[in-house]
Amino acid sequence: MAEAADFQGTGASPARRRARRTAALLAGAPLLAGLLQLPAGPAHAEGQAATEADSDSGSVAVAVDSLTPSAPTAGDTVTVSGTVTNHGKQPVTKAHVGLRVGAEINTRSSVDAVAKDGTDLSGSVPPEIDDKYTAKFDELAPGVAEHFNISVPADDLDLGEDGVYEFAVSLSGQTSAQPWEQVLGIQRTFLPWQPDAAEQKTKTTYLWPLVSTTHMAAETGPNEEQTPVFLNDDLAKEISPGGRLNQMVALGKDLDVTWVVDPDLLASVDAMTGSYRVRSGDDTVSGTHQDVAKQWLADLQDAVADREVVALPFADPDLASLAHNGTDIAGSLSQLKEATDVVDNTVPPILHVKPNTDFAWPVEGAVDRSIVKVATSAGADKVIARSDSLQETNGLPYTPSAARPIGGGVTAVVTDARLSTAFEGDLAKASASTLAVQRFLAQSLALGLQTGKQRSIVVAPQRTPSGSQARAMAEALKTLQGGTWSQPQKLADAATAKPDPEATTKVPGSSSYPSALRKKELPRSAFTQIAQTQDKLDDFKVVLSDPSRVVTPFGRSLNREMSASWRGRAAQAESFRAGVRSYLDALSGRVRLIDKSETKLSGRSATIPVTVQNNLVQDVGPLVLRLTSTNPTRLEIDGAAYQEQPVSVSGGHSQSVKFTTSANANGRATVIAQLYTLDGRRYGEAVTFDVKVTEITATVMLVIGGGVLLLVLAGFRMYTQRKRAAARADQGGSGKDPEADDDEDGAEKPGASENPDDPEARPTESEDRSRAGDPEQPSDPAPDTAAENADPSGTGERVDR
Repeated sequence: MAEAADFQGTGASPARRRARRTAALLAGAPLLAGLLQLPAGPAHAEGQAATEADSDSGSVAVAVDSLTPSAPTAGDTVTVSGTVTNHGKQPVTKAHVGLRVGAEINTRSSVDAVAKDGTDLSGSVPPEIDDKYTAKFDELAPGVAEHFNISVPADDLDLGEDGVYEFAVSLSGQTSAQPWEQVLGIQRTFLPWQPDAAEQKTKTTYLWPLVSTTHMAAETGPNEEQTPVFLNDDLAKEISPGGRLNQMVALGKDLDVTWVVDPDLLASVDAMTGSYRVRSGDDTVSGTHQDVAKQWLADLQDAVADREVVALPFADPDLASLAHNGTDIAGSLSQLKEATDVVDNTVPPILHVKPNTDFAWPVEGAVDRSIVKVATSAGADKVIARSDSLQETNGLPYTPSAARPIGGGVTAVVTDARLSTAFEGDLAKASASTLAVQRFLAQSLALGLQTGKQRSIVVAPQRTPSGSQARAMAEALKTLQGGTWSQPQKLADAATAKPDPEATTKVPGSSSYPSALRKKELPRSAFTQIAQTQDKLDDFKVVLSDPSRVVTPFGRSLNREMSASWRGRAAQAESFRAGVRSYLDALSGRVRLIDKSETKLSGRSATIPVTVQNNLVQDVGPLVLRLTSTNPTRLEIDGAAYQEQPVSVSGGHSQSVKFTTSANANGRATVIAQLYTLDGRRYGEAVTFDVKVTEITATVMLVIGGGVLLLVLAGFRMYTQRKRAAARADQGGSGKDPEADDDEDGAEKPGASENPDDPEARPTESEDRSRAGDPEQPSDPAPDTAAENADPSGTGERVDR
C-alpha cells in the first residue's frame, strides 16, 4: 500500500541511544589519535592497505539458516545457526561470527530498506553484542563453508520498547592484504519484539489457496461410466506425499486460515478416485493413483471441517482477460456464470462443507473498473483486490482496514501487498526461507504499531505456492497466530468490518492495469475459439438422447479454457483449446451421412435412399434430412425442389431414408443431402451426388409395345396349333393322326406326340427350328381339308405339301 507518511512509532529510549553514541566515540578515540600521530609515508601505505581491504569487503557470504524463536519474548533464548563461506582468494584468519542488534525500525518502508540492503557493508553496521556470543574459526579457507550455531538469552540482546529491530549476523577477520580485524560479510534480518500482548491486536485473515493448473481433457470413455482422461500424471505428483498440494493440506490443517479452493481441482482429484486414464503419446494408459487421491481428499475433508471455505468459479477463470478481451464476444460472460453455478454441485458433495461464493479474486489482486464489473456479473459482490492496485490517495499514515465500499453494493477487500508478496521467489534454501519469515513478521508488527486503532488486514499469497513457499508461510503463520500482536479472522468477517472513512474507494481505470500482467492475458482470439466451440456444442447436444454425456465434460472444458492458470503458457493454452474443438468435431462427426456415388434413373419415377450413420453409443434424433435437387426442372423430389423427412438412429446403427423422385427430362441432375436440427440449423457436412436421368420417349414405348404384341400373337398361334393337333387325334381311328401332315413320300412327320392325350405335347426341336425360320407364317384362312385318301386326285384339286 502507498504509505506516504509511515507512522513514526516510539524509538529506543534516549538513555540507551546516548549510551551507544558514547561507546562509539570512546571506541573511536584511540584510533583517531593513532592516525594523527602517523607520518606521511606510513599514512600513504595505510591508504594503499585500505584500498586493498575494500576488495576484501563482502568476500564472505553469511547465510542465516535458522532463527528461533522468530519472535522472542522475555526469558527466551535466541538461537541462530547458518554457514559462512569464503568467496575471496585469500584465507581469512582470526575469524569469528558475531551477532549485532541495530536500532528500532519504526516504519514499514524502513523494513523494506533494511531487507533490500541485507548484505551491504557500505552502510551502517550495528555494533556487536557481548563477544562471548560468538563462533570462532582459526582460518576460513577460500571456497570453504563453515557452520555456526550461536545462542543468546533474549534479555542480553538489550532490546528496548516494543518494535522491530535490525538483527545482523556478521563474519569478521583478517586477510594477508589487511592484517587487522574487519567485517568481511554480513546478513541483516529482523527481530520482532513485543513480549506483552498488544492492547489492540491486528485482526489478520490469511488465504490458503488450493489451486492448480488444468489436468483433465474433454475426452471421456464410451462406457456407461464415461471414464475420464487426464492430460498427464502431474496431478498425481502434486497430491502424493511430498507433493505441493499434499504439503498445502498437511500444513494448512494446523493453521487458522481461510481455504480458497478451485472446484476444478476437487473434481479432478475426485475423478482419480475411480477408474481413469492418462494420455501417453497418441494413446492412453490406465491411471494407478486411486489410493493417493482418496487419501488426499480424506485429509482435506478433515482439514476444512469447521473452517471457512471460499470457492472460486470452476477452473478459476481469468477475470482480467475476460474483462479486457472477451466481453464483446457473445457468450463469454455466460461461461463465467456457468463456472459459478457449477460450484454448488462440486464442492459440497466432495468436501462436505458449504462454501462461500461471494468473492471474486482477479490475478494478483490487480483491478480496474472493467474487471470489477465482470467479476460481479456472475453473482459475487466482493472483489479481492491488492493494495498496490487500489492505492491509498489520502495520505494516511497507517494501513487502513481491508474492506472498502466501492459503489453498486460491491465491497473491495484490499489485501496488504507487502504481506501478500512476502513468500514469492525461490525459498528452497533454508536461508531464503528464514529471511522471508522474519521480514513477514517484521512487517506485520510494524503495521500493528502504526496506530492504536484495531484494523482488519487480509493477506492473499500467490495462487500456487511451491512446497518451500508453503512451508515458510506455515512457519510465519504459526508464529503470528501464537504471538502477541495479531489474531486470526475469517474473510467474511474482514469483508463486513467497519471500513475506514479515510481509505480510498476509487477504483482505477483500465489504463492503470500493470503492463506486465496485461502481456500474459488470454487474447481475444481465445474467447472467439471458446464461443465457436460452444456453438458447435449447442448444435450437437440437441440431437442426442442423453445430452449430459457430452454437455458436462465439454462444458467444464470450456471453463478450463478461460482459466487464469494459462497465464504465461500461451502455447499450452492454444493446444488445449484446439484439442477440445478437435475432439468435439470428431465426436459430432460420428453422426453423418454416408457418401453416395452417381445414381441412375431409367424411368419417370424412382426412390433414392440416403443413409444416416450413428457411430455414437447413444441414440440420436430426431434430425431432419433434406434432399434437394439443384435442377428441379429435370428432377423433382416428391414433386418439389426438395423434400424433408425426420430421422432417428440408434447408437451404433445406420438408418436409410427413401425419397420419391420424378424425372421430367433426360440428363444429369445434382442432388444435395443435408441434415438439420429441429430448429433449422445445419448439422454436419452435406453429401452431394449426381442422378443420371434416362427419360422414356413415345418411340421407345411404341417399339416396346410392338414387341409385346408380337409375343402375344406368337403365343396365340402356338395355342391354336395345339388345339388342332388334339382335334385330329380325337378323329383318327387307326392310331394315326388324321390331321398330321405327310411329307412327300407319305411318311408321318417325326416329332408327333406318342401320347395324343398329352396336352403339353410340343413339336419337335426340328419343327421349332423350321417354323422359326419362317419370318411370317399366318394361320390358314380356310378350314382344314379332310383326311387324305388313296384315290387319284380330281382335276384341279390342290393338295398342301
